[in-house]
Amino acid sequence: MDIYFDCGSGISGDMTLAAFVDLGVPVEWLRQELARLPLDGFDIQESVVSRNGIRAKKIDVIDIHGDGDDGHAHGRHYAAIRSLIGGSPLPERVKQIALAAFEKLAKAEAAVHGVPLEKVHFHEVGGVDAIVDIVGAALCVAHLKVGKIAASAVPLGSGHVTCRHGVLPVPAPATVGILKGVPVYGTNVDCELVTPTGAAILTTLATEFGPMPAMTMEKTGYGAGTREIAAMPNLLRLISGRFQTAGAADGHADLMMETCIDDMTPEIWGHVMERLFEAGARDVYFVPVHMKKNRPGILLCVLCDKAQREALAACILSETTSIGVRYYPVERIMLARRPVTVKTAFGPVQAKAVTLPNGTTRIAPEYEACRKISLERKVSILEIYRATADGPVV
Repeated sequence: MDIYFDCGSGISGDMTLAAFVDLGVPVEWLRQELARLPLDGFDIQESVVSRNGIRAKKIDVIDIHGDGDDGHAHGRHYAAIRSLIGGSPLPERVKQIALAAFEKLAKAEAAVHGVPLEKVHFHEVGGVDAIVDIVGAALCVAHLKVGKIAASAVPLGSGHVTCRHGVLPVPAPATVGILKGVPVYGTNVDCELVTPTGAAILTTLATEFGPMPAMTMEKTGYGAGTREIAAMPNLLRLISGRFQTAGAADGHADLMMETCIDDMTPEIWGHVMERLFEAGARDVYFVPVHMKKNRPGILLCVLCDKAQREALAACILSETTSIGVRYYPVERIMLARRPVTVKTAFGPVQAKAVTLPNGTTRIAPEYEACRKISLERKVSILEIYRATADGPVV
């Protein structure tokens, strides 16, 4: 299944764990798996609560020691947490996710406090509850066999929060560091909506951020935060289902970036195209246009994924004479395709097998493969194209 994180009220570690449980992860199974960690004196407690009339699950990590740190009253160093998780008998995928999340936390803390990564000492996130939240989230992802994860833009609270370092602004400095590159927006809610642990889990799991992608929804899970917030239901919503992909003739959202240029030497255009492809463009093309004062010019069109917008805009503005770029969302309909090798009289040739809307398959030869054979054999590239289109797939 695929999952969309709807973070309308922010995200924390316990909200994430609760939402996964509400989505279908058995809490008893989760308790048994977490018991494999070399941690003593904790338990997890499940309850059902209501937030603004919406039923949700809540998960509390119970510290039997009563000091909040599993006997580690002063937290743990990053190296200790890494050893604790890495040396556990948990599945490799679970350990990889959990270690990646803690690495994000460690890097953010190292930057904030100006210390080397290995010397980062966790306080709030070094306790048993944060370890359980992060490892528990990784266990849930593995249990549900989650494929892709996307997330909404993240709302940030305001005001101040008190921690062992003293009074800090909201969002906390570590949270800000972890959320770099993630779309966020401010609110007037006077509390912490996103914790460092929640930010680390989210940025480790989600591969894209923005509006809900085209998907077939199946189930919804609600995870409640501890606070009652008058302005909004303090809930994290997980929506599971299947994202539409390029594996069928489905819509795929992208951006089109454009700019018109009439004062650049033609010699540079080839270089610009190469740099744009290197920067992640899906497609680049030039269209002749007539601009103001009837000047002939070129309309530069760049198709790209939303995540590549900033990099490609920087490339356009530094590699051309343009002083501005416009962009807008576009949608594509893409046919299913897969790489194949075709047997021909010229040897094996790489191609794509494209499935048409009526279910039939068309072979599309790969240009570079055909060009290489053409130069080596001194044969017309058209002959190689024809032989590949009509040949049997190996």
